[in-house]
Amino acid sequence: MKGKITAIIVVIIFLIIVLPSTFYTVPMTQQVIITRFGKPVGKPVKTPGLHIKRPFVEKVIRFDKRILEWDGDPNQIPTKDKKYIWVNTYARWKITDPLKFYQSVRNEMGAQARLDDILDAATRDYITSHVLLEVVRNSNREMETAENELELAADIKAPIKWGRDKITRQILKKASKIVPQYGIELVDVRIKHINYVKEVRTKVYERMISERTRIAEKYRSEGQGKKAEIEGQMEKELQRITSEAYRKAQEIKGKADAHATVIYAEAYNNDPEFYSFIKTLETYKKSLTKNSWLIISTDNDFFKYLKNMKGK
Repeated sequence: MKGKITAIIVVIIFLIIVLPSTFYTVPMTQQVIITRFGKPVGKPVKTPGLHIKRPFVEKVIRFDKRILEWDGDPNQIPTKDKKYIWVNTYARWKITDPLKFYQSVRNEMGAQARLDDILDAATRDYITSHVLLEVVRNSNREMETAENELELAADIKAPIKWGRDKITRQILKKASKIVPQYGIELVDVRIKHINYVKEVRTKVYERMISERTRIAEKYRSEGQGKKAEIEGQMEKELQRITSEAYRKAQEIKGKADAHATVIYAEAYNNDPEFYSFIKTLETYKKSLTKNSWLIISTDNDFFKYLKNMKGK
């Protein structure tokens, strides 16, 4: 009886030790290869689920099935027109053949190092083969002014034959021909950032200031022209209003004078002698001042009211 119990315990312990090294699972996000004493055996296992291997002598090496990230370091590269720039690129890739991947680069760290060499070389080849404007812009879209310092350094009116997007597609195409030997598929390559080297940047900033000053002067000149136009229109309108007001004032004044003349005429017709007397007195008041001398004959009409106080 004791022997049977001991045997059962031994079997249980054996199963506890053996089963974990016999069965293994593959998640949806992973793919594996089996190595025996460090050497790959069989085909890669990409199907999710529970799988069996030989215990103790075989080992499971796991690789990610998802798209992975590669972020390169900025590199100083001269363009075809001798503009030295910093170019920073990034890419996305995935492992398509885990066996070939393991045999060539072993792991993701090795793959990242190999991608550094491949993508940096392809980027340098295409950047040095094109002028700065081709690297910066994507199309021949018309622009009144440069949108950044790199476009300012180039002739923004020059025709774009390639463009930044097409250049990155060519970098992807060239690199994609090399990476399959490492069990890798390159999904995409993009330029993340471009900038001048420090030695050139100061001159570019000076040119940007000059360009912005020129644009400011242009707008200022247009504003002065618009101001002169508005002031001229205002002066013209003011003269029109003044002239119209003067015309109306003269018209009103003329009507008032005509009305006054009518009143005077009516008054004169009612009593001509009194009207003559009043007008003569007004004339005396205006003509005879303190220091005035007046020499007239006694029979002059102007003197008729001064002959005597009795009117004789």
